[in-house]
Amino acid sequence: MKIILRIMALLMLCSIPAWAQSVVTGKVTTTGGEPLPGVSVLLKGTSTGSLTDADGNYTINATEGTLVFSFIGYKPVEALIGGRTSVDVSMEDDVTTLEQIVVVGYGTQEKKDITGAVGVVDQKAMASRPNTQFGNLIQGKAAGVQVIVPSGKPSAGFSIRVRGATSISGNNEPLYVVDGVPSSDTRTLNPADIESISVLKDASSAAIYGAQGANGVVLITTKRGKTGTPKVDFSAYTGFSSAWKKLKVLNSEQYRDLMTEFGQTTDWSQYTANTDWQNEIFQNGRSQNYQVGISGKTDKTNYYISGGWMQQIGAVRSSEMDRYNFKVNLEQKMNDWLTVGTNLNYMRYHDVDVSDNTNVNSGGVILGMLSTPPNIGIFRPNGTYSANPFQDWENPVAGTDGSDRNYKNQRLLGNVYAEINFLPDLKFRSNVGTDYQMGMNDYFLNPFMTSYGRAKKGIGRNEVNLTNYYIIDNTLSYKKTIDQHNFNVLVGSVIQKYRWENNKIEKTGYSSASVPTTNAGSTITEATNDKSEKSNASFIGRVTYDYAGRYLLTANFRADGSSSFGPNKRFGYFPSVSVGWRISEENFFQGVQAVSDLKLRAGWGLVGNDQGGYAYIGRVASGANYPIGGVIQPGTYPESIQNNDLKWESTEQTNLGLDFSVLNSRVQFSADAYLKNTSGLLLNVPLPESTGFDSGLQNVGKVQNKGLEFQVLSHNLVGDLTWDTDFNISFNRNKVIYTQGQQIIGGGVAGRGDGSYTVEGKPMAMFYGYVAGGVDPATGNAYYIDKKGESTFTPSADDRTFIGNPNPNFYYGMTNTLGYKNFALSIFLQGTQGNDILNATRIETEGMTDAKNQSQVVSHRWRAPGDVTDIPRASWGSTDNSRLSTRFVEDGSYMRVKAVTLSYNVPTNVLSRVKMSNLKVYVTGENLFTFTHYKGYDPEVSAFGNDSDNQTKNIALGIDYGTFPQTRNLIFGVNVSF
Repeated sequence: MKIILRIMALLMLCSIPAWAQSVVTGKVTTTGGEPLPGVSVLLKGTSTGSLTDADGNYTINATEGTLVFSFIGYKPVEALIGGRTSVDVSMEDDVTTLEQIVVVGYGTQEKKDITGAVGVVDQKAMASRPNTQFGNLIQGKAAGVQVIVPSGKPSAGFSIRVRGATSISGNNEPLYVVDGVPSSDTRTLNPADIESISVLKDASSAAIYGAQGANGVVLITTKRGKTGTPKVDFSAYTGFSSAWKKLKVLNSEQYRDLMTEFGQTTDWSQYTANTDWQNEIFQNGRSQNYQVGISGKTDKTNYYISGGWMQQIGAVRSSEMDRYNFKVNLEQKMNDWLTVGTNLNYMRYHDVDVSDNTNVNSGGVILGMLSTPPNIGIFRPNGTYSANPFQDWENPVAGTDGSDRNYKNQRLLGNVYAEINFLPDLKFRSNVGTDYQMGMNDYFLNPFMTSYGRAKKGIGRNEVNLTNYYIIDNTLSYKKTIDQHNFNVLVGSVIQKYRWENNKIEKTGYSSASVPTTNAGSTITEATNDKSEKSNASFIGRVTYDYAGRYLLTANFRADGSSSFGPNKRFGYFPSVSVGWRISEENFFQGVQAVSDLKLRAGWGLVGNDQGGYAYIGRVASGANYPIGGVIQPGTYPESIQNNDLKWESTEQTNLGLDFSVLNSRVQFSADAYLKNTSGLLLNVPLPESTGFDSGLQNVGKVQNKGLEFQVLSHNLVGDLTWDTDFNISFNRNKVIYTQGQQIIGGGVAGRGDGSYTVEGKPMAMFYGYVAGGVDPATGNAYYIDKKGESTFTPSADDRTFIGNPNPNFYYGMTNTLGYKNFALSIFLQGTQGNDILNATRIETEGMTDAKNQSQVVSHRWRAPGDVTDIPRASWGSTDNSRLSTRFVEDGSYMRVKAVTLSYNVPTNVLSRVKMSNLKVYVTGENLFTFTHYKGYDPEVSAFGNDSDNQTKNIALGIDYGTFPQTRNLIFGVNVSF
């Protein structure tokens, strides 16, 4: 009996492990680490099953076999138990690209129903790399959208051109709309809060924005709650940056030889240093970014709250930028018929700018470090900044450290809204939005450290700029389905008003540097104050219709009235229509299994550009002082002639498009062709002297853009090893059709005149100058080719011609994303082809006309009769050998490895032990390699890209004149979710 009992006890002990292994537990999450409740878990081949709870956890009775996980909207997953007691899985979205919800003007549409040209940058593309500014999210990601980064300094910002530039004197930036609130300032936006971006590229999609849509519309949608349980997201990164290239300049001995050759003498014993100014100015920059967000949703409440801080110390001495941000998105369903919500952003922005795009004579830091002789140190023995031995041009450190420069901006951007559902198909929405900004610029120049500061006895300056914008829009939408006929109608009204207030005071005469504010100065040199405003009133309407998802129609209409334009032309009318035919839904196409979707699109529309407050008004200027009774009295004078017929710049655009997907949507292709004609450009044209004015603003110009766009998204490999490719390429041809015979010039550089000409029959901003022939071996002088094709040493102004084109033949972007298990590698390439750059930096550093240091290449200059070289002789005080010519025009094409990111997602079964839902660590390299023939610091350059004057910015493209270069960055980061 004892033996039997012992055997039974032994059997029971042996069976305990088997009983323990009969239960399998785990957690089901999305690929982003969010728990998935309600997922069906089934033991394959049996009826044994379970469901995940609110936190995505499950328990199932199983020992061996395969578990099948399924959930509506997600791809099913099979996982082999393999003796494990815990099996965690992540599930991918099974929503096809065609079912993707795309934000369009005043609403949303499924991508399959869109008939216009709309580019989309989604959350997946944004998460592929860290981003410090909003422009990085778009660059190279959408066909037809060119992001121009004018320099590499932290405060540089960016410009976007959608299908080319349409205006000569007006703004060419697209309209930015953040959660329904239009905006023009994007530097202070926090990329971490953005959920998706839609770019309305053609007139048929942008006409709903009427007079503001000529340059395209960028719709920015910020994040909202997604999961039923509260979710906390935390992200942080730190980065290091440096100049990726340096230029060779003359050393101390070579500079002294050049000055001696000029006949310049000095006591060289006082100038024995050998300073590398590029090492003094360039530094190892750094960045850090911390963001935290809390989100969630219930059946009645949806919320997203975030806050963060980021800082960039630039790769050029003293340059920096930092930004604080706080955001609240809240939506509350009050009852069955009323929903209210708000999207609010508060941002505080600060930067310290560095003077670039100008020569050392004017305090330019980049040209200063190239043209300051190495023979001097940073400071004189008395502690003041040293200067050129032959000219009172101080060294570039005086430009970075010799003055205090601080710009601060506080901004409240957001809206409150309410939605009323009168009927299941009838909805009214009212939205009130604001963009309130106050910027302050403080400047103080020490009265002792610099020569200019000593001459002025110090300078203190304070500028305050206030922008107050509000918008009120009310829309009524009706959606109805009758059999296979689907209708959606929207009507509404929009009221907008801008108000600007600017104040500036500047004082000189400081007794010390201890009090830098303007109250310490003794003499007021400038005190100004101005105010302006602009208002718009609009009526909008849209109708969309489709039959069985096969035949699609969209029609928009907007009537805009603006205070900017004359009473005779105050209202503009902007219609558009587009159609689509989904051929793949036709019965005759059902047998084509390889094609998942095929759609043809065609659209036409008219949009406008209303930039220019008080454009039509005959303005009065102050400063015309008159002697009355022997006493000077203040007076005013007419500044501009009134034009009551002045109206919008109008852009008419026609678009043809093709979308198709093959191999079960593994390859998706989109192509568009467009013709974009802009007429009624606002240009100042000559007037008869009898009017009392030299010129007046009229609607006279015409510009044309036409082009092709292609975008391909392919899932090359699926399974354990994944490989996705996203590629786009854009061809745009710009042409000025009519300017009433005017030559519109700009881009003056290096005392050689204007380098950019905009004329009829040519693209905008063509380079204009002389054709360089070479160097005469007998005299060492440069010679040029005149209009007869003959060589000359003394060309006339009439011998100038068009010598380059800054507009690229095409621009492109490509992202390859590879994944294996929990590892991911993203490689982003971006570039342009066929554009020229006017390297005006070389005019300064190879001209050999004054006491500036020069580039190393001038060591090969002509020195004696018989020398054969392409560098002419040094010629003090003469620019004849360094005229603005083809010698300084270079190929600006480049391909840049813009970003490479290697990331690792920690497995969920590991994270569950520490109550985390997601942990991602990554390292990113930016601007790692640049393939270009350009000789300057950086081919991604535009010296006038941040100019405050729109016309200068538009007609002076692709000029490098001591521009802060792009930097190479190495970033380490982590993303955590709880």
